[in-house]
Amino acid sequence: MTATIDRTIVSERVPSSPARLSFTPAGSPPGLLDGAWWPRSRDLFHELPALMKVLDARWDRITRVTVNPTHWPVVPRKVPVTGHTVHVGWFAEEQDPNKLILLSYTTGRWDLLVIPPETGAAAAARLMSAAATPGGLRTASALMASENTTRHAQEAMWREEEWETDGGAVSATGDPAGLLASARAR
Repeated sequence: MTATIDRTIVSERVPSSPARLSFTPAGSPPGLLDGAWWPRSRDLFHELPALMKVLDARWDRITRVTVNPTHWPVVPRKVPVTGHTVHVGWFAEEQDPNKLILLSYTTGRWDLLVIPPETGAAAAARLMSAAATPGGLRTASALMASENTTRHAQEAMWREEEWETDGGAVSATGDPAGLLASARAR
């Protein structure tokens, strides 16, 4: 059996959800980042139109976007958005893998932390807040590393709390749950 794909169907898109963004306050001192973006997937072709809808209204028409391809499986050269086309470029060595650079011919450049889509809501909220700090001097990768350290510390604390509440408490002799005493009794 042979299937034919109608190209008009491929070019149509399901409307995407609103972009999840945070920005530094207008008029605040410049920092290394201008805010954060938390996409819902790693599909730039699908994610950029929702982002551009918000940014074009806020910062005028965004004409170019650059990414580091480390976290993007496919980097399209052009993405059609409402009213224009956004050109997408990539820099493997020169650009922080956790950053998106946005360019507008009329109003300038913005750098956004890209929060991985699989990030939990609490971690994403912390990252969005940190990236929107006026005059912030931490890079996108430094913020992500800091969040990973925080997450690992919290997981270790939760494991220890679970150990303590599930009978894994250390006895006064330093014997976890009296295991040595029960082994001697055998």
